[in-house]
Amino acid sequence: MSTLESRIGCPILRNRVKTVEEVLPLFKDGMNLGWSGFTPVGYPKAIPKALANHVEANNLQGKLRFNLLVGASVGTETEDRWASLDMISRRWPYQSGKNIQKGINSGRILMNDKHLSMFAQDLLYGFYTKDLGGKLDIGIIEASAITPEGNIILAGSVGIASEIIQTAERLIIELNTAIPSHEGLHDIIIPDLPPNRQPFLISKVCDRIGQPWVPCDPNKVVAIVESREPDNGRPLGNTDHVSERIAGHILDFFESEVRAGRLPSNLLPLQSGVGNIANAVVGGLVNGPFSDLTVYTEVLQDTMLDFFDSGKLNFASATSLSLSEGGFQRLYDKWDEYTSKIVLRPQQLANNPEIIRRLGVIAMNTPVEFDIYAHANSTLVGGSRMINGIGGSGDFLRNAFLSIMHTPSVRPSKTDPTGISCVVPMVPHVDHTEHDLDVVVTEQGLADLRGLAPRERAETIIYRCAHPDYRPILQEYLDRASSICLAKGCGHEPHMLDKVFRMQQHLAEHGTMKVKNWD
Repeated sequence: MSTLESRIGCPILRNRVKTVEEVLPLFKDGMNLGWSGFTPVGYPKAIPKALANHVEANNLQGKLRFNLLVGASVGTETEDRWASLDMISRRWPYQSGKNIQKGINSGRILMNDKHLSMFAQDLLYGFYTKDLGGKLDIGIIEASAITPEGNIILAGSVGIASEIIQTAERLIIELNTAIPSHEGLHDIIIPDLPPNRQPFLISKVCDRIGQPWVPCDPNKVVAIVESREPDNGRPLGNTDHVSERIAGHILDFFESEVRAGRLPSNLLPLQSGVGNIANAVVGGLVNGPFSDLTVYTEVLQDTMLDFFDSGKLNFASATSLSLSEGGFQRLYDKWDEYTSKIVLRPQQLANNPEIIRRLGVIAMNTPVEFDIYAHANSTLVGGSRMINGIGGSGDFLRNAFLSIMHTPSVRPSKTDPTGISCVVPMVPHVDHTEHDLDVVVTEQGLADLRGLAPRERAETIIYRCAHPDYRPILQEYLDRASSICLAKGCGHEPHMLDKVFRMQQHLAEHGTMKVKNWD
């Protein structure tokens, strides 16, 4: 790859190259820090690792703590290590890693979960740092190059990097010379604040409305640090017979919608979350009957490269190239071919409700569980234990042409051979309401909920999506709740409030959700 100096087009900024050790004194306890990155891509690595080493070497655990604002999760070797060293006081809005989740659930780390498109705009509005006049103390941005004017050419993700560059009092640029310059891959726009905000005029997935770099005041940049650490990469989730059956139900549904005239033959722009089910769906599309397809999503995984190679995917818009190590090598080997069909946007645009609704995106995401009336829980196991956060699923599901949630009907359990049911009478935490979802799918089947009243939805979900071991249990609950509530004249969405969480309580007490009876 090219040298550091050749990547810095701005002469003034060439004089601000420093070592990691020289920038460490800038960081003080209690600061509000913004990092670039979205999933383990495009995030700073050298400085966060050096700060962690400094804390560990000097026994500063719990004495050098920061409020950390990042567009989504980043590499666990940075934020999760920080959590293990008690370096994080607050974390917004989405995270990953066992140590950071342990810190959140033990109360040591405060977390604010937020829809990702709203988090980005609220950061620009100054909502998270009101005591600093809406500013961040320091922003750390991974870049692949700097223009002659001092503007920032980002790396493999955008996330909230543009908002950080606008709101940070001081900026440190980690310029990564181990990757190629990503110039031309990004579509950056900084929205005006209300009441002067303008529409985002994206009417096709391939439209570009901004600049290929983030505007930056060079006077903000206090240091440029060279990084030669490649992105950690996201290992590709393996598909299995359950995820493949779910994918099969979804593809059959798409075919039936095309036959009915409700979808065009090349579908509509697709959004897909991450994980083995998402990979199975994309794998099914690679081998399926549809062509001339587009993707409007948050992250592109390795299977999207297969999708391009199949000739069936024309263009993809995202905010992150969330590839594995092998996926990045494939990308670099055919850089011009792949990047001519990809655009990376800020998450304000990638997850923007206005654009999602205009394009008619088909949204597909995985929850923890959903209930018989189609409320879904994406974040809190048992209603209180945080996993990662809502991410962008809500941005898409509320505004999509078709809102699809897919999950196995059961998840493995050490105490029950069937597992834990992912279909319950009522979810203990609601991230996506019944008003937002059109279709729910498990390996058992697909429930098309469009046009159905609540009791009809419940019958359909139980019959089509619940595991056979749990189907009679759920049906008995619905029958009894309906009988009691209808007799009282309150039966629009029947529930027995004293029994609605009996399956979850039975799991906690007896290791199984198989309630013997509802008395």
